[in-house]
Amino acid sequence: MFTEERLDEILNILNIEGKVKVKDLSQKFNVTEDCIRKDLNQLEHKGSLKRTYGGAIQVRQSSQLYDISEREKTDISTKNVIAKKALGLIQDRETIFLDISTINILIAKALLTSQKRVIVVTNMLEIANILSTSNNNITVVVAAGILNKTLNGFIGATANEFIKKYKFDKSFIGSCGIDAFDKSITTFEIEDGITKATIIQSSKKTFLVMENKKFNVDGNYKFAIIDDINAIITDEKPSEQIMEILINNEIELI
Repeated sequence: MFTEERLDEILNILNIEGKVKVKDLSQKFNVTEDCIRKDLNQLEHKGSLKRTYGGAIQVRQSSQLYDISEREKTDISTKNVIAKKALGLIQDRETIFLDISTINILIAKALLTSQKRVIVVTNMLEIANILSTSNNNITVVVAAGILNKTLNGFIGATANEFIKKYKFDKSFIGSCGIDAFDKSITTFEIEDGITKATIIQSSKKTFLVMENKKFNVDGNYKFAIIDDINAIITDEKPSEQIMEILINNEIELI
């Protein structure tokens, strides 16, 4: 096998498993461990991975903050898959929370066309507007506070104090990214993160709603760890290694 072929295969393994070990790669390709270290150093120099003790991990991307109006235009089909899964989890007579999330906008639209009788509490203006046109089967409650125009929703102490008075059957929480390896769940706005954490604390069961690609992306503010949630609703399974972490932490993948 040529060097370039080996480098490509190392990256393929990394994309599937999330990390690689020098010893394992040495055995797989029947080359010395020094040879593999040189390969990993070369790939790190290209920005393709990050070296760790005894191996390497994927390079995690830093997500960028965009207005909700811009984010609504991306990954629409993927988000609809997630929203449909979430709708199937919502039962009649439940009180649910839909926080600031473009996926939750789609969940709200799906609820609107369903016959489910629920109470929906939200801190997002667009979700409240969507559900305001429903018949009497959906009761809409808005957790108001400081309006963040970038997020098109309410965050801050006033909203948090309101949220603390509830016990939600289920909450659906958006995220900028999740790092299964250090268990962090992140967002951008600090106040948004504090509000998300408050929602989780007031929920009997918490679902993180996110596209599969966000397993490799980070925001800059950690508002929770994976132990704080019950399940992740996504479009497809992550790598085997991430799946193992989720299973070990009793996090259901839907």
